[in-house]
Amino acid sequence: MGEGPVISLRDVTKVYRQGSVDIHALRDLSMEVQPGEFTVICGPSGSGKTTMLNLIGALDAATSGSIALEGRELGGLNKKELSELRRDRIGFVFQAYNLMPVLTAYENAEMVLWVQGVDAATRRERVMGLLEQVGLKGLEDRRPSELSGGQQQRVAIARAIASNPAVVLADEPTANVDSETAETLLGLMEELNREQGVTFLFSTHDPQVMERARRVVRLVDGNIASDERR
Repeated sequence: MGEGPVISLRDVTKVYRQGSVDIHALRDLSMEVQPGEFTVICGPSGSGKTTMLNLIGALDAATSGSIALEGRELGGLNKKELSELRRDRIGFVFQAYNLMPVLTAYENAEMVLWVQGVDAATRRERVMGLLEQVGLKGLEDRRPSELSGGQQQRVAIARAIASNPAVVLADEPTANVDSETAETLLGLMEELNREQGVTFLFSTHDPQVMERARRVVRLVDGNIASDERR
């Protein structure tokens, strides 16, 4: 991994076909995210926030333009390479947590490392350390149904950073928790950003998240209306 941006978007357009109508979710959008940023993408519903995160996360492909992660053009990768990139270099935190209900907190957080083929002893040391870090020590054997929403999101954060990804993409991460829990989760993510240099890119409507961000990119109609650094 060389110097330069973690994420680079160049003239990215995304068009969805709805019946006989073309919906432009993103229009010629260009931006870069540098290592260690704590950045929020905000804007009204339909402005393109989630589309943008899905494209960066290689969950969808751009109609035109280029997207690069750590200098690797996503458009030039095959299905297997994209899958490995998502697994190894991108952490995801979703508003619905997306935990496996049959797995414990430990097993959910461990999953990426297990798929990567990391040995059991290393996995255990890493995951137990992460769960302690996110405030879940002693709860590692609980399944998602036995955890509060805030605790489930902590498991999701531990899972997202388990493989030391280049970037964590967080799509409305505070949408399903109360404001007090949201404050705690944001404090945790800030700490990970500050102390471990984890790069975070959020999409959100939440003023609490925007207040914490060091960069706020505002989308309107699929393009950048403002880009403010603090």
